[in-house]
Amino acid sequence: MSQRAMTYLNNKRIVYRRYSTDEPTASYDWGWYYAEGTYGYYSLFNTKAKINTYKSLKWHLLVLWYLNPDMDKTQFSELASVITHKPNEFTTFTLSPNMLNNIINEVYIQDLERPPKNKLRKIVFKDGSGLDVKQKLSIVGQIIGRGKAIKQEDIYEAMLQVHDDSIITIPKIAKVLGCTPRTIHRNMGEELRQEKQLLNNKHEKV
Repeated sequence: MSQRAMTYLNNKRIVYRRYSTDEPTASYDWGWYYAEGTYGYYSLFNTKAKINTYKSLKWHLLVLWYLNPDMDKTQFSELASVITHKPNEFTTFTLSPNMLNNIINEVYIQDLERPPKNKLRKIVFKDGSGLDVKQKLSIVGQIIGRGKAIKQEDIYEAMLQVHDDSIITIPKIAKVLGCTPRTIHRNMGEELRQEKQLLNNKHEKV
């Protein structure tokens, strides 16, 4: 498998990650903790998972458009062409020129004053923190799990962290949060089960 074409993004100085501007509950050498969560952390292409639906593609392009306000439509169209060119390893499907043009126009007319809908994150790790996946999952468990009443947002946070490296399973979530799989099943809810499947579908397409 060829490598994802990140060189284009980096050479063009395209912003595809941004830390939240919200005030964290606590700051650490490795990153930040938000007790109520933050929607302000954007981090695209930080896993091997590819874009595998039109809805996900539009969201990724909208975030790129939002994070790069000085970009004009010509530059954005070029970026969208790079992202959607299947050999560049960002997507699992091929778009027709007409479909791509329609998506570009739909994203272009969006109000950039309103941040794109985003996942709520409680824990944000700094790029280059030096932590491996096991260490990150341990930190997540220490802060939001381990004897505390398990909430849906805690399960979701654990899901996102597991997703960064592998397929999400109930036992993996339970291990991170220091509880039993039965506790996860009891507190998960249908919406989180569907989100779990969507996240896993991305890994299965890699």
